[in-house]
Amino acid sequence: MTPPTPSGPGAVGRDTPGVWFGVDVGTVRVGVARSDPGGVLAVPVTTLARDARTDHDIAELAGLVAEYEAVGVVIGLPRTLAGREGRSAGMAREYGDALEPRVAPVPVTYLDERLTTVSATRKLAESGVRGRAGRAVIDQAAAVELLQHWLDTGAR
Repeated sequence: MTPPTPSGPGAVGRDTPGVWFGVDVGTVRVGVARSDPGGVLAVPVTTLARDARTDHDIAELAGLVAEYEAVGVVIGLPRTLAGREGRSAGMAREYGDALEPRVAPVPVTYLDERLTTVSATRKLAESGVRGRAGRAVIDQAAAVELLQHWLDTGAR
């Protein structure tokens, strides 16, 4: 799967208005965030229970993409500090491959998400959210970090 280009089918350019989704894929949970329709601000949506056996989480995410009439989905690709793709990155790509046909023609793309969970955890702790309460929202917070970075840097 390659990032869409402005001239390709189903292509979404940098200035395409609309709701974008950010997805932080884990082995247990999937954090989901979305942008406002102007593509300026990322907000948390939900945390889905990861279900690799039935893909119920993928169906639920596809439903959200349709409900919000999203124009694109960005999945975090956890590379190593050396920039390589490990097992977690492979899992994220497999998730994207399973999601892509369910949201077509909405494009699915990837963004290096090194340290987004670390950053999200730090921000939650700074705001006084720790322990069980933090675990309940960390995946959403990581998805927000990922998507906000993507929106801010024009990575699209």
